Amino acid sequence: MAQQRQSSYSIDGNWDRLYVGGEWIDSAGGETIAVEDPSTRETVTRVPAGVEDDVNAAYEAAADAQDEWAATPLARREGLVQELLEVHERHNEEIMELLTIEAGGSEIMAGTSVHLSEDQIAEATTLPRRMKGEHSHSNIPGKENIVECEPKGVVTVISPWNFPLNLSMRAVAPAVAAGNTVVLKPSTNTPVVGGLLLARLFEEAGFPDGVLNVVTGRGSEIGDAVASHPESDVVSFTGSTPIGRQVAAAAGENLAEAAMELGGNNAHIVTDDADLKAAIDAATFGSFVHQGQVCISINRHLVHEDVYDEYVERLTERAESLPVGSAHDAETVVGPIIDDSQLKEMLEYVEETIDAGAILETGGETVPIDGVEESLVVAPTVLSDVTNDMSAACFEHFGPIAPVIPFSDIDEAVELANETEYGLSGSVHAGDVGTGKTIAERLDTGMVHVNDQPINDEAHVPFGGTGASGVGGYNSEDFLEAVTEKKWISLQHESREYPF
Repeated sequence: MAQQRQSSYSIDGNWDRLYVGGEWIDSAGGETIAVEDPSTRETVTRVPAGVEDDVNAAYEAAADAQDEWAATPLARREGLVQELLEVHERHNEEIMELLTIEAGGSEIMAGTSVHLSEDQIAEATTLPRRMKGEHSHSNIPGKENIVECEPKGVVTVISPWNFPLNLSMRAVAPAVAAGNTVVLKPSTNTPVVGGLLLARLFEEAGFPDGVLNVVTGRGSEIGDAVASHPESDVVSFTGSTPIGRQVAAAAGENLAEAAMELGGNNAHIVTDDADLKAAIDAATFGSFVHQGQVCISINRHLVHEDVYDEYVERLTERAESLPVGSAHDAETVVGPIIDDSQLKEMLEYVEETIDAGAILETGGETVPIDGVEESLVVAPTVLSDVTNDMSAACFEHFGPIAPVIPFSDIDEAVELANETEYGLSGSVHAGDVGTGKTIAERLDTGMVHVNDQPINDEAHVPFGGTGASGVGGYNSEDFLEAVTEKKWISLQHESREYPF
């Protein structure tokens, strides 16, 4: 009986090469990086530890391919992006398995990631035909004004580890559809599903060589070379605000356009008129899905004092009822944190918050997993009697942690919600949609969801924050504007008179 062929999309599918200029090549440095499964703490594969020579090769390939790709007919670009969608759909189950293994994603997280990635690709198929110019009359007799829309050139994409698939795809797919070429640097924690996987999908879809180039490696070693490369015309970055500031500064040296989604400190406001069951249903999902490792998750629960005690009690019950453990268990809702450094930081926030006077209602510790010496799973955690200046509330804790803060009236709730440098997302439960919308309009944030929770993303709706949560935007026309530029061409049809 013939042995079944190993899928090239599995974790065992040979991820030990970079993808540059349409070729799978060894890193110039010859070193590799171990990739760990956060559930088992085992090394599951190794990827190249890219060096600066690899970065330069990737940008050279992207620059060489860009003119021809930009000149490719719109229908051809559209067709290739459509083929990418079909390839993606063919490999959904394998991609979900990669998300479980590499990102510690539960079945819910993996399925959501795949759906969002496909939504981004589907939206990107429409972009080539939306790159329309315009015609304008002139103040000069006999002159015709034409404004054309063109791709920027080479787009840099630096993607994160928390939702690596769709947060890479939301920049790569529209950039390519608009006629740009791309250099993608995925996170060191998720270099396969956030980077090399996309290369394999693009290769199978038949994209020309050099349209997408993927370089894996440690950010501390090649991050500056990627962010500051002179061939880069746009830098798209998703990650923390401190690193985002560094990336933006590096990109600015070359006057590259920056599109950045950074940190968040999102508030979930619950008034005394709220439907408490609906508010807690939303709160449970918004705080604990993917272990709270979501930039738009709930960071603070702001609850009216009249319903505060009941809210805390019911949220605690819900937190304690959630299945926790290995992401490989289909029943798991709260799985492992991505690595030791993230685990240490969030548990320190919890400890500091308790020391400052908050009450630990539940959680605050790791949960053992059979066969794993040092589990990365943190029990869903609820903290009451929290104030805005406590660590778990004023910092982006990025974990399954729900700090609950009381307020006395709407003005105080709005003040508390806005008392942060961030302005990414938020949510409001206030009894009826009209009242919720009135409150939402007072929040200094890029996105607010009434009678819901903050974790929402649709490829045809603008996505972005204010303040320290980033610059520029994604989805719809926003990212298209970032990766294209306008060119004014005037045609003087009649002889023009000049003053001298």
